[in-house]
Parts: sequence; structure tokens; C-alpha cells
Amino acid sequence: MKQRFRLYRRKHGRRFYLHDGLTGKQASLGTTDRTQALRLLHARNEAEQLQAVNLQIARAYLAAGDPQVSTRTWQFVMDEAAKLKSGPTRLRWERAMLDRAFASIRNLPLLETRPEHFLHALEKGTVCTNIFLRRLHNLALDLTWLPWPVLAKKRWPQLRFKEKRAITWEEHQRIVAGESNAELRDYYELLWHLGGSQTDMASLRAEDVDWATQTISYARLKTDRQAMIRFGEAVVQILHRRPATGFLFPQITGWKESDRGKAFIRRCRLTGVSGVSLHSYRYAWAERAKTCGFPERFAQEALGHSSKAVARAYAKKAKVLVPCQEDYERKIVHLGQPNLAPATQTEDAHPVPAANA
Repeated sequence: MKQRFRLYRRKHGRRFYLHDGLTGKQASLGTTDRTQALRLLHARNEAEQLQAVNLQIARAYLAAGDPQVSTRTWQFVMDEAAKLKSGPTRLRWERAMLDRAFASIRNLPLLETRPEHFLHALEKGTVCTNIFLRRLHNLALDLTWLPWPVLAKKRWPQLRFKEKRAITWEEHQRIVAGESNAELRDYYELLWHLGGSQTDMASLRAEDVDWATQTISYARLKTDRQAMIRFGEAVVQILHRRPATGFLFPQITGWKESDRGKAFIRRCRLTGVSGVSLHSYRYAWAERAKTCGFPERFAQEALGHSSKAVARAYAKKAKVLVPCQEDYERKIVHLGQPNLAPATQTEDAHPVPAANA
């Protein structure tokens, strides 16, 4: 077996150094004694050989239960992970796997992966790289393709997302006013009033509308869950302008997500609006619902969120005006609740006039 380290001596100082044939780095042994230097050299090479032998022994034991354990690469994990997805989620996953930051580990065997390999890929990548590499790592662990974690949970770099915000009413009005395409204009209006995802709203059909109960019912493309939401007069006017049968937005339905996003960004640029996307309409709907006191369970159902934490994250920037607690107490006492007393007054306080009570 070829020795990884070799010994050499510099003319100046007469100290002995080790040269790493793998990395090309040199390190001083801190001694001028040849016997001691040779002992350190043999110790380094022996430790390297034992590490390689131990890895071969581990592979032999693991191969007894999994013949592909020594040949399975991260590209294999990427391909298998994509098979578990469907629809737009699978397309997003396949695009994410083309990230250039994965080039350094794509053909790397799972058993030979070390923490520095992951850290190098994460350093070159983005937040998306961090998210999808975590998912690949967890999938390999869950399927026992990895016998142990490559990177401990606490050692993963922290996720730092870009700022996401809701579109305001003024920005929405500017976008709609500047849009000459009637179909796109009605599409943006429907996103504002219903808060659905851009693909779900673009795929709505006239048959999804129940005029008797004024509800729109559709299956969410991402989760296949049924969503049902009641609409008001503003949506009635929009629906009357759309086709009576088939797709409500026949032109937009045929576009890809990226096409709809580019059209919206182009309109934002022309109207001087920045920092928003089509997904900002969902944030806007969630924040408006929280501001007006809309029940959280209804807002969660309308947006199609299965988790309360996700629903609250969408509405976390909502500015809620808390009503006066004293008024609530007086209202409850007025309704005949004997156990709740009205707001107490101090001896020096002046009584509140009846007209203002």
C-alpha cells in the first residue's frame, strides 16, 4: 500500500517535516532528531493504513445485509427522493437537484462522506442547498443507507431566509390599474380575495363555483386536500366577467408557474412595486384575516395549511388592534353575567357619565 506521508528535511533549521501526498500540505515535526522523526512518520502512516483497513472491514460487514452499500452515491439518493414526489413538487425537487453546489458530492459514495464534504457544498450553495441537503441526509438515514449521521443536527448552518412580506392594498391597486390584460387583472383580483396559491387559482373552473351557496370548492394541487371557501360580492363581480363553462382563466391555465411569476414581476417593475411575488397574496390574505379577527381555524382551512405553525407564520406580521378590555367587561355585565364586575374605580376617580358608558 502506498504511503501517504513522506519525510524530508530543510536546509535551514535542519528540522524534519512531513509531506501529505493527498493534500500536498507540509507540517513541521518540531524535531531535528532523525530517529524521533522516523518514529512519528511511521505512526502517521500506520494510523492512515489502519483507518483504511477499518473502513474496508466496516464495508464488508455492511455489505452482508446491503450489497449496494459500497456503491450507493448521493446521486442515487437524489433520484430515489424524486420518485417519492408528484406534480409540481416533483418538478421543484428535480430543479433543486441540479444545483451546482451538489457537484462535489453527487458521485461521492455515502460511506465515504465526511462532514467537510457537506460543509464545502453548503458554503458554495444557498438556502435552497441547505434545505434539500438536509432532506437528502434525513432520507438516507431513514432508509438505513447511512449507518450514522454525516453532520450532527447542531452543526448544520442556520437557515437564513430572505424577507417575505404581504402585498399591500395600495400596491395591489397599482398593479391592477396598470394591467391591460383583463384576464390577468381578474386573476390578481381573485388572488387578493381568496388567498389561494397561484396554480390553484389559475386552474379554477366554472364548475367549481356553487352559486346556490356562493362557495368555491377545489382540490389543492400540492396536497390534494379539498378546499371550500365562501365568497362575497366582490368575487361575484369577478366571476360574472369570466367564462360560464370550463376554465375561468383559459390563457393563464396553460402557463407554467415561472411564466405567471415573470408576468407578475414585469407588471410590478412597470408600476414601481418591489419585494413581492404572487405568493405575497397568500401572506396578505392571512394578515388581513388575523387583523379583522377572522377565526384561526377558518383561515387555516381556507389557505390549506395542515399546521397551525405554518398558518401563524403567514400572519405573523399582521398588526392587530386590541380592543379595550373595560368595554368588554361592561358589555358582559350588561348582558347579565353576575360573576363579572365592571371596571372598578378608585375613590378619587370621577364617575363616567351615562352618555359615554
